Amino acid sequence: MSSAADHTVFDVAIVGLGPVGCLGAILCAEAGLTVVAIEKEADVYTLPRAVNLDGEIIRALQPVGLATAVQQMMQPLREGERAGFANAKREWLFGGNARATGSNGWQPANMFDQPELEAYLRDTAQSHPNVTAYIGYEMTQFSSDPRQVAIQALGDEGEITLAAHYLFACDGANSAVRKALGIGWRDLGYDQDWLVVDVEMIKTHSLPNEVLQVCDPDRIHTFVATKDPYRRWEFQLNDGETAAHMLEHQTIHRLLETWTPRDTYRVRRAAVYQFHAAIAEQWQQGRIFLAGDAAHQTPPFLGQGMNSGMRDVINLAWKLPLVLNGQCAPSLLDSYQAERDDHAHDLVSWAVDMGHLMQHVAATEAAARAGEEPPQMQQTSRKSGYGQGREQPPIRSGVVLSKQVSNAGATGYLLPQPVVRDPEGKEVRFDDLLGANFALLTHGSVSMNQKSAALIAALQIQLLDVSTLEMVHGKLPELLQTGEALLIRPDRLVFGHTDADVSLDSLFTHLAELLGCSR
Repeated sequence: MSSAADHTVFDVAIVGLGPVGCLGAILCAEAGLTVVAIEKEADVYTLPRAVNLDGEIIRALQPVGLATAVQQMMQPLREGERAGFANAKREWLFGGNARATGSNGWQPANMFDQPELEAYLRDTAQSHPNVTAYIGYEMTQFSSDPRQVAIQALGDEGEITLAAHYLFACDGANSAVRKALGIGWRDLGYDQDWLVVDVEMIKTHSLPNEVLQVCDPDRIHTFVATKDPYRRWEFQLNDGETAAHMLEHQTIHRLLETWTPRDTYRVRRAAVYQFHAAIAEQWQQGRIFLAGDAAHQTPPFLGQGMNSGMRDVINLAWKLPLVLNGQCAPSLLDSYQAERDDHAHDLVSWAVDMGHLMQHVAATEAAARAGEEPPQMQQTSRKSGYGQGREQPPIRSGVVLSKQVSNAGATGYLLPQPVVRDPEGKEVRFDDLLGANFALLTHGSVSMNQKSAALIAALQIQLLDVSTLEMVHGKLPELLQTGEALLIRPDRLVFGHTDADVSLDSLFTHLAELLGCSR
């Protein structure tokens, strides 16, 4: 603990070193920023919580050289792995099969054990030379002015005072920062109590390799084949049931006995949670940003809680250096809420729709048992389920050419990442050719005016002619084959592309305006 911290203004302070805070610290530090992190828990939480990591997040670790190490912690694809909905007899109704490789160049859905991943991310963050970490310290007070944020924290070695240009609040659903700022929640209409049981399988078993939403009228529940040798169940509480009753050993074993014999598992964790669907009313207040569970809460049916939080810090980590380095105006950071709020709202709403879909399927089976007419499906459909044609939503506002965003276009979506063979014959993932900044993709040579060339130089935009590459696996947007150019953000989202109405120079003009940078 350097006493110099009392006199140093860090670029960014991060409160909370869970997976989201750790990723934020790593990405900001790798971008050359000085980071101070405060975490009240001395040790990583030893029990599982999140269990699914998107290939999109592993992809975000490529530029900092951590993707392969994280991928090695993930569960490889297992025979018969799929995710879907089932009736009370656990007979498959509909869903989708798991895939070994997705559009991001990595396995799309990856089961992992959070204590293992979180320990790796924390160790990586703490060991980075640009990160100063205060572990076992709890923030007691903070204040913000137009120039910086001041923080006080208390630990075993006493009180410390810190200062940073910006603060990321990654301190969880009960965020002390959010509460101190007086920021409330927008409720999206799902509050249900569920029992979550995590087990370690200790004997040979016959459990399926599935994520199964069991729409049983007697009790809706979920089974998740997490990373071997672990498994998870989530049971919705019925009317009149209490947390104390559900947490009794006999209750837990009775719920699991129809799935697997008592002697095949050891309970790691059992807890009753109220699943919430809510978005913070405000994500930014001055120099302070909410991220992760501090900004959004979701039912777990899509496995997007931690993934959404990681997208938050990925978004901030490419914008903050541009502002602090004077390349772009501070107003660039105002795009954070515009981009992340709508995207997180779409995913939370999708998870709520899945909850409603489970209830509808269960009610339909209950009606059939009773010989009654099935209920009408309201506010949801089978498209809410896995593999039913619904995809990750795009960003529709912020640093994006919003007039091009559609449900079927490239703009606003992540650029696919194929494996390509470069002119030297080496096979690489496409992002490895893009660098850490913006990139312009063309098919052949292009010309531009001096202002565009100056912006390319100022932002160190990578120019890449894809006609020099051979596609090995996957593909890039067809727009490139028709001669259009695509402008890619540092987070691999497509900013926009040329077309009949947008020339290359006007594309750069739009970018400069939205970034708030001079040309």
